[in-house]
Amino acid sequence: MQIAYTVEDAKRITRAWKKEGQTIGLVPTMGYLHEGHASLIKKARENNDKVVVSVFLNPIQFAPNEDLDSYPRDFDHDCALAEEMGADLVFHPEPSEMYKNHETYVNMGLLTESMDGLARPIHFRGVCTVLTKLFNIMQPDNAYFGQKDAQQLAIVKKMVFDLNFDVKITGCPIVREDDGLAKSSRNTYLSPEERAAAPVLSRSIAEGQRVIKAGMASADLVAQMMKVLDSEPLADTEYVKVVDALTMQPVETIDRPVLVAMAVHVGPTRLIDNFSWEPED
Repeated sequence: MQIAYTVEDAKRITRAWKKEGQTIGLVPTMGYLHEGHASLIKKARENNDKVVVSVFLNPIQFAPNEDLDSYPRDFDHDCALAEEMGADLVFHPEPSEMYKNHETYVNMGLLTESMDGLARPIHFRGVCTVLTKLFNIMQPDNAYFGQKDAQQLAIVKKMVFDLNFDVKITGCPIVREDDGLAKSSRNTYLSPEERAAAPVLSRSIAEGQRVIKAGMASADLVAQMMKVLDSEPLADTEYVKVVDALTMQPVETIDRPVLVAMAVHVGPTRLIDNFSWEPED
């Protein structure tokens, strides 16, 4: 497995692969890889001749009061896991390598105006900008994202369509701990007491999946899920939303494909989870 620290080295390696007719799968990450990332790399390995894993803690998607400085890092572990799962290249640039006298950003409209887009106003601008750069640098045929970040996945698909990127975006299922908690690098922030409380998110998801039905009022579904969340004293719910699966805009009645998403603070740690639902017909 190769490691590239500069844009030019990453371009040199991937352009050589393209010249040979090799297909490239890209797994963009911020590092501190876990089993969820491993599932993405595995999927990329199954469907492409070459696999690139980017390990880049992207500073422009963090607001000043967010956790950029404390975000967990372990590059040696990241490389070991990537190699074990079959990656051919890890791209690990410094911020100064990616953003030299940087003045250009990629902004999205409607899809960023709810949920995490409201809670973290600069977040998706940073995500879309760095992914645009990675797509241009690597020229992947396929790119893989976890469905835990469902709003991000919808935004990336729309951006790729709107900007005519020649890359297929694949969403992969949420990977969970044995007690249901969605895998996340931020889970390491949780104290033992908070970690014991955190599965309340997945229990709320399970309750939502149990009761959801066509024609149900979104407010009633949210109320049922909130009962579960409110039962945990350490959980402070930021939002539970039912939104159109394509536009990410709130819906009052569940009569189309929807995303049911939540953000919940357990102690100081902000966790997200979600599930999708479609009418049976």
